[in-house]
Amino acid sequence: MSINKENQLREEICRTGASLYQRGYTVGSAGNISARLDDGWLITPTDACLGYLDPAGIAKVDTAGNWVSGDKPSKTLALHRMVYDNNPEMHAVVHTHSTYLVKLTISGVWSPDDVLPPITPYYVMKVGHIPFIAYRRPGDPQVAEQVKQLACKVRGVLLERLGPVVWESSVSKAAYALEELEETAMLWHLAGGNVAPLDDAALTELREVFNARW
Repeated sequence: MSINKENQLREEICRTGASLYQRGYTVGSAGNISARLDDGWLITPTDACLGYLDPAGIAKVDTAGNWVSGDKPSKTLALHRMVYDNNPEMHAVVHTHSTYLVKLTISGVWSPDDVLPPITPYYVMKVGHIPFIAYRRPGDPQVAEQVKQLACKVRGVLLERLGPVVWESSVSKAAYALEELEETAMLWHLAGGNVAPLDDAALTELREVFNARW
């Protein structure tokens, strides 16, 4: 990957982080973003605020997980690596502590395999199945091991009390999917959890027309 392409990725990470922060998808120094390189990964530094990232400060890590440059990598690096190592089509991971999704993990998810029901077509098309992962401390390697088994099956997971981790083919697409996930959690909350899911005929049509993964 050229230096110019790497710099573009650094800018995209910073731009995405600022957008998520400004709109309240994450607060303080919570959350992290990473992107795949030919020779490793870029990942936001530990305890960094996504709203005020410096492109030069984004940590670079080689394919063996060694810290190469920038500020100290996020402690969730192992989780991100499990996605990249087990799904070559994925080039970005975004994690936030988004309010309605964290609230969902405290009040109760729809089911362990689907934290939310398929209540909108765009949730089905852009997000799909999101499984629940029971609480472990931030950076716990057991969470990374659970993600290893799911990296090729779903677009993300919801960590109890910690929020969503979403992966996609680019940083922007991962952020878009995460936003759709949080929006659906907000709708579910505002409706008091009293919304009928899309029926089987509607889900079949979304699979056939849009290749939705549901």
